[in-house]
Amino acid sequence: MKSILLFVILLSFGLSSGQSQNVTDPDAIIQPIHKKYNNQIIFLDKTISPDQIKESDFLKTMVFQEDKDLDIRIFMDNSLVNYLHQIDPALSTDELLKKGNYQFSFSVDGKLIYTENLNTGAGLPEDKKKKTTFRIPLLSSKNEDSWGKYMWMRFYLGNGGIDALTEGNHVLKIEIKPYLKMPSLKVGNTIASGEIHLTVPHKNTSEQQMAIQKIKPNSGWKVSDEKFDQEKIRLLNTKIAENRFRDITSIVVIKNEKLLLEEYFSQSGRDSLQDTRSVGKSFASTLMGIAIKDGYFKNENLMLKEFYDLKKSENYSSSKDSVTIKSLLTMSSGFDGNDADEESPGNEENMYPTKNWVKFVLDLPTTENKPEKNWSYFTAGVVLTGDILDQKVPKGLENYAGKKLFQPLGITNYKWQFTPQQKPSLAGGLRMRTLDFAKFGQLYKNNGMWNGQNIIDKNWVKKSFTNYFTDNQDFEGYGYLFWRKVYKVGNQSFETYQSSGNGGNKIIIFKEIPLVIVITAKAYNKSYAHLQADKIVEEYLLPAVYHK
Repeated sequence: MKSILLFVILLSFGLSSGQSQNVTDPDAIIQPIHKKYNNQIIFLDKTISPDQIKESDFLKTMVFQEDKDLDIRIFMDNSLVNYLHQIDPALSTDELLKKGNYQFSFSVDGKLIYTENLNTGAGLPEDKKKKTTFRIPLLSSKNEDSWGKYMWMRFYLGNGGIDALTEGNHVLKIEIKPYLKMPSLKVGNTIASGEIHLTVPHKNTSEQQMAIQKIKPNSGWKVSDEKFDQEKIRLLNTKIAENRFRDITSIVVIKNEKLLLEEYFSQSGRDSLQDTRSVGKSFASTLMGIAIKDGYFKNENLMLKEFYDLKKSENYSSSKDSVTIKSLLTMSSGFDGNDADEESPGNEENMYPTKNWVKFVLDLPTTENKPEKNWSYFTAGVVLTGDILDQKVPKGLENYAGKKLFQPLGITNYKWQFTPQQKPSLAGGLRMRTLDFAKFGQLYKNNGMWNGQNIIDKNWVKKSFTNYFTDNQDFEGYGYLFWRKVYKVGNQSFETYQSSGNGGNKIIIFKEIPLVIVITAKAYNKSYAHLQADKIVEEYLLPAVYHK
């Protein structure tokens, strides 16, 4: 009788323990250091395998320098999949991996600064099933690539970490939990946490770097005499000088059609031709609108079959016939192309090495999506728009753009990027001076008018600044090759449409207030590039230059 009772007790204990509910077998916890520091995060300044780590290697304090190494080692008592299983025991292992991952929280001096639900694709599935310890390099003197590096950038440069870690002493705490999105977010208990004391050294900045730059003569603009918050701009300049905002090359603010602010950084100047990457896409929209106004196209609802013998293309289907110019302008053509997906056949990186970019696009397969219904960022489609324009406008696209857009705006110094056929590429890469990009923005602010001349039809401006994807939750909207973005300052909201390019480049046209802002930058392929540009607008430029 006693033996039966003992068996029942042991069985009930086993069923109640977390380990018995596992769906995969986690790695055994063998190392003494792991056993002692289970459910903790330790900080290291070098790469050490878990069997070699000693307590003397732990970093308790550190002088924070971004060119040094900073690793974290996480010790857990189970594997991620099993933690996720505890949140929802009904899901299979594959479903758990598709719907969940780690949630990281970063706090400074007891205040939560940033929380990130790690993308479900980050990390190897096999590691998530078995690993009970792993390493993440946050800072690397050798620029080691990892998802941890980009997560740190998002915390530090994009979401307030750099502002919290001001000069002086701070406590940085990192906490990890499991999460599932189904579709509502469910977060489990803390898996591991740890903290480190950081000393942030003083950064030297000169009065010259902080000072507001005076607008020099011969800008081509009337200069505004309106007041603005000079301390706010000095603070912005200080942050750029301290490398808290990075790789900014210029900032220009036009208010009431006059030049209010003109500043250059990073060895850039007024005559520098700024490489603004995909900002140039918006010019495709502009030139199509001008060409329709001039009668070279009936409207933007014309179909591809009007311009190409699509039946000769590879992967031909009747759905290609119904692709419209409008669907190319709104990035909703139905071609199987998505620059955000490395596996997508139409990803722009697959186009650039080919000998004929137009043929590349036309040969792509189509998806089941009907044109003008589903949005995905598709650079190759803008190249096609440029080729259609080049076919129909007199003397080709380059001549037409010069005569109909740049000359009326007084823009004489610019450089196109060209396709392999030596046609202007409307995919991006159009370089010009910041003040000239501002003219382009002001042209739209003026509903297509410039110095009394009607360059763009005002109805085309209205169509361009319309959000065609109001039900898309992933972004704030998209028009005719212009992004919709709403900035918030206090309880005020400011709707804008903007040209946007890799690196954090922006031409921002405000719909309701008399403001155009241009930011140029070269933070190419950096995760913080657009975040910092938006922060500059929302926290510095708008509060400084606009008062209700």
